[in-house]
Amino acid sequence: MRYSIRGPRRGPALLATTVALATVAACSGGSPSGAGAPTSGTSGTAAGTAPTGTSPAAPPSPRPTTTTPGPTPTPSRTYPLSSAPRTVPAVRDHTPARGPGWKPAAPAGVVVAANSAGLADEGRLLAGELGLPYRGAVAAGPGDVELALGGTGGAAESYTLVVRDNRVRISGPDEAGVFYGTRTLKQSVKATGGMPEGTVTDRPAKPQRGLMVDIARKHFTAAWLEDRIREMGDLKLNQLGLHFSDDQGFRIQSDSHPEVVSAQHLTKAEIRRILALAASRHITVIPEIDSPGHLGAVIAAHPDLQLRSATGRAPRGAVDIANPRAARIVDDLLREYTALFPGRYWHLGADEYVALMARDPEATYPKLAQAARAKYGPSARVQDLATGWLNDRAAVVRPTGKTLKAWNDGFFTGGVVNAAQDIEVEYWTGKEIGARPPVPYLSAGRKLVNLNDEYLYYVLGEPNDFAYPTGRRIYEQWTPLVVRGTTPVPSRYDSQILGARFAVWCDLSRAQTQAQVAEGIRMPLTALAQKVWDARKPAMSWADFRTLANRVR
Repeated sequence: MRYSIRGPRRGPALLATTVALATVAACSGGSPSGAGAPTSGTSGTAAGTAPTGTSPAAPPSPRPTTTTPGPTPTPSRTYPLSSAPRTVPAVRDHTPARGPGWKPAAPAGVVVAANSAGLADEGRLLAGELGLPYRGAVAAGPGDVELALGGTGGAAESYTLVVRDNRVRISGPDEAGVFYGTRTLKQSVKATGGMPEGTVTDRPAKPQRGLMVDIARKHFTAAWLEDRIREMGDLKLNQLGLHFSDDQGFRIQSDSHPEVVSAQHLTKAEIRRILALAASRHITVIPEIDSPGHLGAVIAAHPDLQLRSATGRAPRGAVDIANPRAARIVDDLLREYTALFPGRYWHLGADEYVALMARDPEATYPKLAQAARAKYGPSARVQDLATGWLNDRAAVVRPTGKTLKAWNDGFFTGGVVNAAQDIEVEYWTGKEIGARPPVPYLSAGRKLVNLNDEYLYYVLGEPNDFAYPTGRRIYEQWTPLVVRGTTPVPSRYDSQILGARFAVWCDLSRAQTQAQVAEGIRMPLTALAQKVWDARKPAMSWADFRTLANRVR
């Protein structure tokens, strides 16, 4: 972040009650599907939200030897043309058909297709949520849901869901896409008791979609984070950022430097449990050790690393980047935690280094200016030394193969040293000293992730004129192109904007409890999920969206 001060989930209810109340008309579109629901050959953007728990995984079960015949699946003119399923985010395209649709009732089960054994976990999860037996890799029978990998040319995370002949088939080019198809089926059943006849073709607009939580200033329990992961999975979000080191705390167990760790922290065993759950929901955890600012917890254990001005002032959280020992300790931590977190991303921080927020950094911090000239030549400045620090930390992480990220106010122009081109910009502000509007980053060819502090910053206690964001404002006004303030960047940059994350910052950590934070971010995160899955203007009204969100959560 950011500036110098800078509910209990329900267990996976068996959906039997909902199913019992549903009618064939509800499955086939006989009841309305909501304002703006996609229809034949068109994309729609109706939506809702849904954090829910999951049921215990069911083991493979044999098909019952005696069954009760289901409804006649053959499409007939007696059935109305189906409507799109009611889900959050809304499906992008639904081709309607005439037929009874599908409901989870005997003899239905969940199976995986041949050559799709990797979908067993997704199959067990869905079976538990729908109250159906999981039968494993067997041929699909009457009423079954079949999960399948395959198809060529499909976009990453895309899926196709077909309801025909009283069966459901969900297929995609990767496991993530098939998982998202199971979320569509789950939510449709919660909304209407079943899944309408026809074909859903769906994919996300943006590859990076998620939530970031400041667990450094405020300790969040592993159980709380796991609940957020379950919610995110149902919303088709795929990234969880963990900002775990700052001035107020260092919140993950360390073996290389245990002296920097706060009393309240997550153990590595808890982190591995979080990572396993995230992987099962196709969510990548993005760790962040912010440096060279926001290192107060490290400085508390190593006071000799503290940066000091010409007058002896010690700005909070800033290490002396002219001191080689500061780099050694941070690099030790980077090597330790890149081994713990297997995901494809690493966040280097780089924001709000106080030395660069001074009116005249060279005069205020002459030791840094001298070190910059010694390392990079007579015209080098403090910003070059800071950029060199960023590049050096990137060089430590890069051999792991992870994609690197840094906050936008850690990138500078006009110096003799430039930030490595492979570092993605995490854009949050244009207000900090030296920060620029988003277009200069984009016009220089940088890839960017949107964390616009106008819409996507939930700052506990609302300091510095922040206000808690609302889902309605995100839903009605924001798109991924709105990177700073309320004005979108030109659409020609759309492909460089990789997505967005909603950020929780805990500047005044006691302003809300964990439960209050969870409730406060529920609808904003739901609205974000809709807009990064399909950035077009939603046709469903906010009131209808919120009602659907409460129904399918």
